[in-house]
Amino acid sequence: MSDTIEKVKCLIIGSGPAGYTAAIYAARANMFPVLYQGTQPGGQLTTTNEVENFPGYPDGVTGPEMMVQLQEQAKRFGTDVRDGWATKVDFSGDIHKVWINDTKEIHCETVIISTGASAKYLGLPSEQHYLNMGGGVSACAVCDGFFYRNQEVVIVGAGDSACEEAHYLAKMCKKVTMLVRSEQFRASKIMEARVRKTENIEILMHTETDEVLGDGQVVTGVRVVDRATGEKREIPATGFFVAIGHKPNTDIFKEYITLDETGYIVNTPGTSKTNVPGVFVAGDAADHVYRQAITAAGTGCMAALDAERYLAAKEH
Repeated sequence: MSDTIEKVKCLIIGSGPAGYTAAIYAARANMFPVLYQGTQPGGQLTTTNEVENFPGYPDGVTGPEMMVQLQEQAKRFGTDVRDGWATKVDFSGDIHKVWINDTKEIHCETVIISTGASAKYLGLPSEQHYLNMGGGVSACAVCDGFFYRNQEVVIVGAGDSACEEAHYLAKMCKKVTMLVRSEQFRASKIMEARVRKTENIEILMHTETDEVLGDGQVVTGVRVVDRATGEKREIPATGFFVAIGHKPNTDIFKEYITLDETGYIVNTPGTSKTNVPGVFVAGDAADHVYRQAITAAGTGCMAALDAERYLAAKEH
């Protein structure tokens, strides 16, 4: 392993709104936090062009710009922001051990996990192209639906959250086409009934995406294929929403931290506490319901306050 072991009072793993908010609060409480940015510095927001729903930005802000500002604020109070990601942990003893990039060993009095969750995508090259361009592919209707007012969009998915997002989009879009791969929804009957009753949602069963179409800059349509007949057709659309689930970035913790059946960290309700004393969770790694920057930031604040109280109780 490593020759030198670093001792840290508060280690924050991950750098989205949750991680940086935790860092701001921890730094102001003289916990001298060390924050590792992870494999996607800035988190999911760095793939979001416009953030219009975060309070305090009357004219909106780009995702990357907002994350730079959060980072600067955390640094201003003394957060040690570093490149690198946690590759292994050992939470079996009183000292929480974390390894960075498989080489550096850190012994932590407290750990705040803010590793987030990654949206699942179909993996089509055309989908990834327009996602990276910010040109019409999204995995969050609540974040981006507003930009498609009175336009036609396509959404992929068959679960509760896909139905919820389709219903949300239907309130502002002219038409929503929903693609469901199999013969039936995975969603609860009540959610399925809600989308079926919505007039401007067209549901295409046993249909999957063949290609996201566009002019190189923005999405102009989607080519779909009927899985039963093999027939292809093109649907005009300016937005392509993927609602096939998220994967929480929690694999390295599963030996020590209680996870639910889909991999989200289970916290004590109303707190950021995990089953391991001194290890706290913030943001989307524990949140499969709201998944917003503002809720992530709020739990980052909670995690730092919980960590501070844990340390204070230990000292007495």
